[in-house]
Amino acid sequence: MNAPQSQCATGTALERATRLADEVAAVWADEVDAEARFPREAVDAMRSERLLSVAVPRELGGEGLSLQEVSQIARVIGTRCAASGMIFAMHQTQIYSLVKHGNTEALRGFVEETVDKQLLLASATTELGIGGDVSRSYCAVEDLGGHLLLIKNAPVISYGEHSDAIVVTARRTPESQPNDQVLVVCRTPDLTLERTTEWNTLGLRGTCSLGYILRATSTPEMVADVPYSDISTHTMLPVSHVVWSSVWLGIADAAVEKARKYVRAAARKQPGVTSPGALRLAEVAASAQQFADLVDASARRYDRAVHAAEGAADFEATGAVGFSLAMNNLKVTASTAVVEIVGQTMLICGISGYREDTEFSLGRHLRDAHGAAVMVNNDRIMAGSAHMAIGYRGTL
Repeated sequence: MNAPQSQCATGTALERATRLADEVAAVWADEVDAEARFPREAVDAMRSERLLSVAVPRELGGEGLSLQEVSQIARVIGTRCAASGMIFAMHQTQIYSLVKHGNTEALRGFVEETVDKQLLLASATTELGIGGDVSRSYCAVEDLGGHLLLIKNAPVISYGEHSDAIVVTARRTPESQPNDQVLVVCRTPDLTLERTTEWNTLGLRGTCSLGYILRATSTPEMVADVPYSDISTHTMLPVSHVVWSSVWLGIADAAVEKARKYVRAAARKQPGVTSPGALRLAEVAASAQQFADLVDASARRYDRAVHAAEGAADFEATGAVGFSLAMNNLKVTASTAVVEIVGQTMLICGISGYREDTEFSLGRHLRDAHGAAVMVNNDRIMAGSAHMAIGYRGTL
């Protein structure tokens, strides 16, 4: 576990994130990608800048930022290092889930501890044998009289070996049905991770999303009372889709920025001539603006839903079919848009973008962009949307 951080972070959260992105994440991004290693420099900077707790309400010690504000931070970090941005985003998804649904005294205390010590939270929701369906579990929580035991064979736990705690889904009891799931907080000192796969991927290499057999102990007080199905529907899925899309938007921002610099350099060589690259740049900039507007509108949609009312009305808003369809559409659209935009910038930069040894290189951005569609497979999401859309009569 990490030692408490000093209260020396200065500036707004977005200013601190920009400083981290430019001065730390950007410096190490290529090495992190080449070595497929955890971006420890960037995550250490997140701790020192106290960015890991920005979404925690002020009464629990955080800054109480809205999802729209957290989305901006994820975008800024993602612009410089997509892997660092994804780690920030995945951590925030767990924070939102615990803040919203951690309704035991122990879980509330744990959230306060994450603020004080800037703990990094990972998650284990997938499991071998369920085909990527996170709404079911084979593993179960076993009550051994005062403490709990669970064993989960997870094909992916992003940055699991570098986290301070892992939030795990499991069946409520060994007798429970596969979809009767709970969310359990397991501290790193109380668990072991046995590697079952390595992490040698096309992109997002710094997330270190290896497979593990997780063996953990916990206590009943560290289990959320709210069923995981509700946590997933109302918080985990919509928040993850917004913050993930924000990181992908950051990748697109970085690619467009490189394309713009390339076109400017070409224009200086031929003053007064509008190059084909300039026309493509205008087109891709328009697509990037639509992408940014979609992400911002989706984050604001979530904020309106959760702040418009309290209690049951709050759950009704975030559980509405139209809301779920909109968040599903965000993920699918964003994961497609980032690949298209980076691909267009590759055409603008030509061989300079294709090469790995120029200032206009886009290889890392293109590889990272392709990771978006497989983070919860788009076909699975669209299958769920198709089922909801059949009976839906409203407007999005």
